[in-house]
Amino acid sequence: MSDFSTDNNLLVQELLQERDELFQKLCRLQKINEDTLGGLEAQNKELSSEVAQKDQEIKKLTDQLAWFRQKYFSKSSEKFIKEDPNQRKLDFDGLEILPDEVIAVKEADKQIAEYERRKVVREKKKPVRLPIPEGLRREIEVIEPEGLQADWVRIGVEVTEILEHKPGELYVRRIERPKYAVKQAVNEVSVTGRPEQEDSSTIAVAAMPLLPLPRSNAGPSLLAELMMNKYYFHLPFYRQIAMLKMTGFHLPQSTLNGWFQGSSDLLRALYLRLKDIVLASDYIQVDESTVPVIDNEKHKTRKAYLWMVRSVMDDLVFFHYDKGSRAQKVVVDLLKGFKGAVQTDGYNAYSIYEQKKGVLLLGCWAHSRRKFHESLQEDKNGAEYALEQIGKLYKVEQMADDQDLDFEQRSELRKRLAYPIMRAFEKWIVAYHPKALPGEDEQSLELHL
Repeated sequence: MSDFSTDNNLLVQELLQERDELFQKLCRLQKINEDTLGGLEAQNKELSSEVAQKDQEIKKLTDQLAWFRQKYFSKSSEKFIKEDPNQRKLDFDGLEILPDEVIAVKEADKQIAEYERRKVVREKKKPVRLPIPEGLRREIEVIEPEGLQADWVRIGVEVTEILEHKPGELYVRRIERPKYAVKQAVNEVSVTGRPEQEDSSTIAVAAMPLLPLPRSNAGPSLLAELMMNKYYFHLPFYRQIAMLKMTGFHLPQSTLNGWFQGSSDLLRALYLRLKDIVLASDYIQVDESTVPVIDNEKHKTRKAYLWMVRSVMDDLVFFHYDKGSRAQKVVVDLLKGFKGAVQTDGYNAYSIYEQKKGVLLLGCWAHSRRKFHESLQEDKNGAEYALEQIGKLYKVEQMADDQDLDFEQRSELRKRLAYPIMRAFEKWIVAYHPKALPGEDEQSLELHL
């Protein structure tokens, strides 16, 4: 009995030991499985993140490619004409817009549509040949018919006037200043034929008239012609030199460059005064345009920028060039001390004026419209609606132009028709923004706007 009990105890101990080994093995396998699953999960997350990043990069490159194709290979016109005039209506769904605002927008839309229907289409005028001025010199050329007999009698004449051209005419302004001396000084002339001492009190000669450039034989009319041809008619100096050469007058390039520098210095005071008048207004438009500039070191042209500042109410413009730079420091120095509204194209250099006291930064509808036009293929419905609303604002401006309204009348028209449309359009943008750019909040929308 004792032997049987002993065998049972040994068997139980062996089973317990085997169970413990199996349990430990199972725990090791579970730990290995957990580690493997954890690694696979982390690897899967990493791969998913990498795939999502690649998808975003592919989407970005695809959008860029579509933009470049649209910009360089598609039609450049941004004019928007919807296919069906009755296709879209005013969209107020989901907007926190007041009933009075809805009525104002609908009334403005109705008046714009009525004006478009009533607007008379101007007929294209047929070209009319204007009479040639009588003051032009006529060279008469008589052509007699051949085979005339003695019994032929002249009963009239057919006249045809043709405009012809000869190279421009240069003339010499000869300034003669007679020199006079008193009779006593003349008697004291030496054998050489000259007074022994030329005293200013005994010699009389007229003073030279005021000339624009000292020690130069260029008169004001010639300098004005050269500058007008260059900056108004866009004729470079080398072409003007060639034109003068056709008249028989050879003008060296170095001489013309000197005349140009001297003339520019004479105009400096007018430029500074013009700049003061423009910056004294309370509403200006600023833009920067590219101009090709010759790099003397590299002997080729490079892209530079010329700044333009316009006083809208005075219709005055001045240009500013700072070594071809487009940097923000240029516009900061240019508009130092300005107070009022500044309208720009959205270039980031103007962002410094968003929070500046006394300055109101305005955008440009043409540049805003361009972005919606570029989004037509990505979001046709939203882009079309936005383009239609912007188009209505342009129609209001066209109404003002057609009626030749002054500033006050144009302002009243904008308040009555354009302002309600803009307010409703703004609310539509705020409501539509999350649909167009998922995942962005209101703070990011303010940054976009």
